Amino acid sequence: MTVQRGSGDGSTGLDAASAAVPSAPGELRITGRIREASNATFIARLDGENVVYKPIEGEKPLWDFPDGTLAGREVSAYLVSEALGWNVVPPTWLGDGPFGPGMVQRWQDIDPAQDAVDLLPSEEAAAAIAEGTVREVLDAVDENEQAVTLVHEDTAVLRRMAVFDVVTNNADRKGGHVLAMPDGHRFGVDHGLTFHADHKLRTVLWGWIGEPLTDDEVAGLQRLSEALRGELGETLREHLTDDELSALRGRCAALAAVRAFPPPAGSGPAVPWPVF
Repeated sequence: MTVQRGSGDGSTGLDAASAAVPSAPGELRITGRIREASNATFIARLDGENVVYKPIEGEKPLWDFPDGTLAGREVSAYLVSEALGWNVVPPTWLGDGPFGPGMVQRWQDIDPAQDAVDLLPSEEAAAAIAEGTVREVLDAVDENEQAVTLVHEDTAVLRRMAVFDVVTNNADRKGGHVLAMPDGHRFGVDHGLTFHADHKLRTVLWGWIGEPLTDDEVAGLQRLSEALRGELGETLREHLTDDELSALRGRCAALAAVRAFPPPAGSGPAVPWPVF
């Protein structure tokens, strides 16, 4: 089993050992913990499947997001992914576990041989960029004073994730939050920092700035806009504020009207740190 990567020290005071006990059908049983995650994050078994469990109790307070709302934002991200029709986010729902209610998400076994986002020596990155297989995000210098370049693959599935990030105002699209699946699909995970009413977009997927959206991408935005006018909009009210819903509708409409990938905006950093 490959552990999904996160960031931070994961210290929340919750102890998984007390929860590693047999469970009844439909009961979530913790089997491990992802220590690298910023908030309390566990691996669990539920009805014969592996899932990721993030209890609301284990969410660390943030200065710019209301306390106890990250699980609901993760569920909202999944619902938006479904409305777009792109399967960006694995099945995600609110469930109950040993540490109380929280986000539950179906576990994904990635292909460790694939890297949708990578940090390459700049000479190697230049060759890949010239071949058209990757897009450049930024240049940097590593701890050995060697030139390196952050790149991501140039694929339709990752473009859709980049559109999804713009619409959801994702403030934390790290490279480790892109899961490379064996069949070539890419899942996005860790969407607790989304849907803020203020501009918060921080992502490693900047490789298509200014390029026009495809007809498929625009059609996805139109599907989402229609869904937000109906049942989806009402469902999201359980997790988001009126201002956040209004901002979501505005981002969706604006992107569909411009029909191009936007550049970074605002005074904050455009790329999250660390990038993985």
